[in-house]
Amino acid sequence: MEIANIFIYGASGHGKVVYDCAISSKINVQGFIDDDPLKQEFLGCKVYKSTEISKDWVIIVAIGSSQIRKRIVDSLDVNFGIIKHSSSILSSHTVIHGGTVFFHNTVVQSGSEIGEHCIINTSSIIDHDCQLGNYVHVAPNAVLCGGVKVGNSSWIGAGSTIIQGITIGNNCTIGAGSVVINNIPDNAVVVGNPGKIIKYNNE
Repeated sequence: MEIANIFIYGASGHGKVVYDCAISSKINVQGFIDDDPLKQEFLGCKVYKSTEISKDWVIIVAIGSSQIRKRIVDSLDVNFGIIKHSSSILSSHTVIHGGTVFFHNTVVQSGSEIGEHCIINTSSIIDHDCQLGNYVHVAPNAVLCGGVKVGNSSWIGAGSTIIQGITIGNNCTIGAGSVVINNIPDNAVVVGNPGKIIKYNNE
């Protein structure tokens, strides 16, 4: 859902960057939402409490943690927008689902599909025909080569590379700078070049 006005849930560092993305695309930020009692104003915008949310608001949840982001989304009965920084390059043949944000200088190529409430962070590249599940976070400068599949709630670390055709399972963590050359099962934590599983998130 592309919109002209939005509320940002999360008056924090991540929220600052989402704010900049919105402003760059001429989306009016009507306010932030945060339950910290000390936060009354943020970046010149009013801070609302979660109890003040109206069903007619359009919201982006600006929380880096996939698990916390999902918990907040599940608690809300509102519409969720899509924000694309003006410097991002997205193919017109890409499918994008609600709640997702594309940061500065991101590239998404033809045939890819990006799930709900994803974070496509600064200068990351998603090549052709990739499929990302919901609540995926692609960190700065990560590269997903053609045909990569990433499961729900997985984290692709900064500067990592996933070679073509690889499947990453649900709830995986790919460490910063890793090079993934094999399929990765659910919940795996992967580091290194070549990437190796060192533990599982459910252990």
